Amino acid sequence: MVFSVFLKFAVLLKSHLYIFMLISIIVGVGRNNEIGCNNDLLWKLPADMKHFKEITTGHSIVMGRKTFESLPKGALPNRVNIVLSRNKAVSFNNCLVFSSIEEVVGSQRDTEELFIIGGSEVYKQTISLADKLYLTRVDAEFDNADTFFPEIDYSEWKEISREEHFSDENNPYNYTFLELERKNYSTD
Repeated sequence: MVFSVFLKFAVLLKSHLYIFMLISIIVGVGRNNEIGCNNDLLWKLPADMKHFKEITTGHSIVMGRKTFESLPKGALPNRVNIVLSRNKAVSFNNCLVFSSIEEVVGSQRDTEELFIIGGSEVYKQTISLADKLYLTRVDAEFDNADTFFPEIDYSEWKEISREEHFSDENNPYNYTFLELERKNYSTD
């Protein structure tokens, strides 16, 4: 309880607790911030999967239980897989399980960059904590979407990089890789 209160206070102040830990969100979104339908992705973009793998390999990744259960082969290799679940009795192979983001941060103090990889509820819980956003903007609308990423207040973020890509024989949509950093984030 005391740590939880301290963490929430520290997050508000962006205290030294986060000097050594970058909290990043990585997500692919459609034009209307769509991210999924029936606990699955809305599109198949091999280039985005490759991008995700390159960015997250070697790091700790945090996801909700439903997101974990949607992974076809279970825990993602070469990463510390962390699952958030309200059920404290649940366990998953090759995963750490916690019931709150505060517990996750407390367990990962030596982690350089902690990646939030979904789903919608976890994104909602952590968007205010994030220092960095890795966005894949898919240039399409998906009417069947039932899961969405929270609205981004772009006045709080500065663009660090942008890579625009056109559809090709393997990637059926135009897409853009964006890297955004929170304006008040500092490594000093």
